[in-house]
Amino acid sequence: MKTKNIENLEGFTGVILIPVFETNAKNLVPIEFHGVSVSSKIFYGKKDTYYVAEKYDCVHIFIGLGKTIDYKSLKTIARRIASKEKNIFAKDVVLMIPEVFTLQQVEATISGLMLGTYQLGHFKKKDLHPFAEKDFELALLSKTDYAEAALRAIKIAKTQIEILSLVDLPPNLVTPTYLSNWAQESGNVYGFTTTILDGAASKIEGLDAFLAVGKGSDKEPQFIIMDYMPVTDIPKIKHIGLVGKGITFDTGGLNIKTAGMLHMKCDMAGGAAVLGAMQLIADLKLPVRVTAIVPCCENSVDSTSFMPSDVIKSYHGATIEIIDTDAEGRLILADGLSYLIKNYKPEIIVDIATLTGSSVGTFGYECAALFTNNQTIAQKLQHSGDEIGERLWPLPLWDAYKSDIESDIADVKNYSGKPVAGAISAAKFLEYFTEEHSAWAHLDIAGVAFGDDEFAKSKHATSYGVHLLMHFIENI
Repeated sequence: MKTKNIENLEGFTGVILIPVFETNAKNLVPIEFHGVSVSSKIFYGKKDTYYVAEKYDCVHIFIGLGKTIDYKSLKTIARRIASKEKNIFAKDVVLMIPEVFTLQQVEATISGLMLGTYQLGHFKKKDLHPFAEKDFELALLSKTDYAEAALRAIKIAKTQIEILSLVDLPPNLVTPTYLSNWAQESGNVYGFTTTILDGAASKIEGLDAFLAVGKGSDKEPQFIIMDYMPVTDIPKIKHIGLVGKGITFDTGGLNIKTAGMLHMKCDMAGGAAVLGAMQLIADLKLPVRVTAIVPCCENSVDSTSFMPSDVIKSYHGATIEIIDTDAEGRLILADGLSYLIKNYKPEIIVDIATLTGSSVGTFGYECAALFTNNQTIAQKLQHSGDEIGERLWPLPLWDAYKSDIESDIADVKNYSGKPVAGAISAAKFLEYFTEEHSAWAHLDIAGVAFGDDEFAKSKHATSYGVHLLMHFIENI
């Protein structure tokens, strides 16, 4: 998708998208645009409604926004129109931008329209959405030139679509090697360096907790390291570190899952969010250095699988007693965090993972769980999430929960064994490997990375975290 600015509709034939703020169901004055008059009895701009009318060789789609609208709702509405009304669209489409629209509302609308091109049927025959055609150009009807905001919106949506695909594609395709190849190709295109440690290299480095998780799989583990260094005149730039969980499929290991295994291809959604954020950060050329690590492996079942009661080593140097092999994500994150801190020393660290069902039990599917002892980081992450509709809410890291990871035989254990406070004890485990870093945050996205919505019949990816991490880093 590309965009161009136009100042009038003279000679235009095609589809016109007309966002409308709500008036009143009893309003005597109809909504009018381009010679089309719509009675309030039919349409008055109520949120999540739209009205289609044909006149002057044009299809007019009036889009209800309600009295006020937030970023996420606007993006969803635009996506709905693009997705549901695909057959109406042709080569010529105009988006009328209301004079009261902010840059963020323009961005949300255009991103949503592009996201509407995403279809879950990767292995079905399907027609390309008109908006996804190589030569498609969306006209923006406005006296203001929104070229910069439009380009940014397209870049955000393009990356999110790539991450939707990564998470939705099956685990026999999206293996650790598939993800490492994706990271290398992205780095080559967008301008960040990528280093991959395979199993042998990871063993030499001492990434034993990471390697333990992948022992039962025939898929080669891949420890992905990405580093983005901006070209900037700023004398001192901030250095941010990211770590994402990249379990390409999670059987639970020998503590095999008894329910929900069908959806465990999404257990790499945190890692995918970091991959997407890195691509987007580099594409937008943000003036911040970012180092990201995505440990990728498959937690499978075999005679070589690691076992409950095993004691394993970690890159940190601490020994870990394995209580439950289904608490594997925290093991690979522990090595990821330790490696990042020791070798790169970033000022701020954020890890993101589909880590615990406990976070889903607490928040459902509305927001991610946020853990940090740094209130400045907490506020900035929450503010970033609120602005774009990827919400977070804090849970405590009190030392009262420290006993949940204490082991009699090793330095720590990977699971409390209790049916309560699972998300918190997992966060306390990760905290142990951060060397008391003063600006570390952990995001448990188990409830928001994969779910149900109007855009498919089955559970599917949300791309949660891609825009959040970029937006947070951009405004840090």
